[in-house]
Amino acid sequence: MATVELRFSAQPEHVRTARLVAAAVARRAGVDEAVLDEVRLAVGEACSRAVGLHRSNHVASPIRVMLTEEEKTFSIEVGDEVPGAGVAAADAAGVPGSRESAPAEEFDDAEGEDEMGLAVIAGLVDDVEVSAGEAGGVIRMTWPTNPAAALP
Repeated sequence: MATVELRFSAQPEHVRTARLVAAAVARRAGVDEAVLDEVRLAVGEACSRAVGLHRSNHVASPIRVMLTEEEKTFSIEVGDEVPGAGVAAADAAGVPGSRESAPAEEFDDAEGEDEMGLAVIAGLVDDVEVSAGEAGGVIRMTWPTNPAAALP
């Protein structure tokens, strides 16, 4: 299992770098060429969402992106360190883990960006898991790979 870890400060200009790295690692892992645009868009949306959450909640720690190549799958985890009230049952997009249940006085979802970002990600990725807790949130997205198509 090969893993690439990326950390960046919560600045919007770093999201593009995360997208480029994710696409390059996905291509090398053997993700179908036709799906790479979806990988790029989903990672960009997840990272933008995390940046927005960090900035609106005044969290100075970096955004974490873990890119993991396994035997038949490629996964990306985008983590933030914005404490939430826990995992809600589901949001409008059918993705578990929106932070709609977080207490308003302690959590700012940047005026609904949390729900919108999750809806976009759910439209791009078939296998997505979202979790949120006191230590922050994680979006885990998974794509199938074709080992024969992986770059040497």
